[in-house]
Amino acid sequence: MPSPIKTSATAEKIVLAAATLFARKGYHGTCTREIARIAGVSENTLFRHFNNKEDLFWTALLWHTKGLRFRRDLQDGLGRCDPPEVVLPKLFELLADTATYKPELLRLIAVAFLELNSKIEAYCQEHLSHMAAAIRQYLAANIKRGKILDLDPTMLTAAFMMSAVMHPGLSKLLGGDDLSGANSREPARAYAKFWLDVLIPRPAHFPREVATMKE
Repeated sequence: MPSPIKTSATAEKIVLAAATLFARKGYHGTCTREIARIAGVSENTLFRHFNNKEDLFWTALLWHTKGLRFRRDLQDGLGRCDPPEVVLPKLFELLADTATYKPELLRLIAVAFLELNSKIEAYCQEHLSHMAAAIRQYLAANIKRGKILDLDPTMLTAAFMMSAVMHPGLSKLLGGDDLSGANSREPARAYAKFWLDVLIPRPAHFPREVATMKE
């Protein structure tokens, strides 16, 4: 993992150029010469600010990770174990906002998993695990109270996160509703409604004929 994020104007230009190229072309498909060209600096200048290409990649990822946290009302709701009908819409709004407004962050995380897998664990532990753990604990508590169905909370956490990130592309592929052009609240409502319908236990409904036969 890199040293703390550089703060000079030149370093910022290099980081932003690198993030764009890494997100578009992947780690191995991006060269430092092209990063320097896009940033408007020489390759020598790039290496005066960063030790090597990998150091620059992790710095770019950390740059885009800034500000990734629970909103206060969602954090409080998870901690108090508020009802799923209250918490899940807020959670999916956060996930949908991330997918809509931080696409480069998601692409960089994907690149790290695919091409720098041996070092992604440290990043996840420092920047993502506390959020995933809070969601998992909330789900586990609601399962214990009988508020939602008894399903694996770890698998549910992963499904929540992946559905918000992957749904727009997969939905178009499968011929479903295209939410990619919508504002983040519309897909957030759709995800929340779907998962609440799946997870909230509901009384069984019998066909009218069956009910009549039992009378």
